[in-house]
Amino acid sequence: MPRTHAALADFPKRGHDHRACGAHALSEAEELCRQRGARLTELRRRVLETVWQDHAPLGAYDILARLNAGGERNAPMAVYRALDFLMENGLVHRLSSLNAYVGCRHPGHDHSGQFLICTQCRDVAELTSDTVSTAVSRAAKSRGFKPTGGIVEVMGLCPNCRRS
Repeated sequence: MPRTHAALADFPKRGHDHRACGAHALSEAEELCRQRGARLTELRRRVLETVWQDHAPLGAYDILARLNAGGERNAPMAVYRALDFLMENGLVHRLSSLNAYVGCRHPGHDHSGQFLICTQCRDVAELTSDTVSTAVSRAAKSRGFKPTGGIVEVMGLCPNCRRS
């Protein structure tokens, strides 16, 4: 059953089981790669699983550290190549303001992302607002600019941190 955009925009509730999100994301990634004839290698799978361990974005070196915590010796370039593959296939997004990565909550659907980033707990909610995308496109066009992509990142406090 497809998830609604409203559910996708929610911040996780306290005590939320991130493993369920990760398992669902991995299942979607496997199916998407199968449909596209793309290869989800073991390292790419492990990088995706690491990104989905929680809803806070992770930097490439944080991902590398988690992968190598068990004594493995993955190289930084291998992690960057895996992240490039995951981004190219719409499975993760790069948040420029944080130089970090977060799992895409609706892979396989062409969209420009809008992200609400909590400055306190670092959780992220992904939005897909056509209204925001249209407003940005119109504003760019009115200035003679032709966007080739874009991500809107908004910093603030999530509902969980505002209640604390």
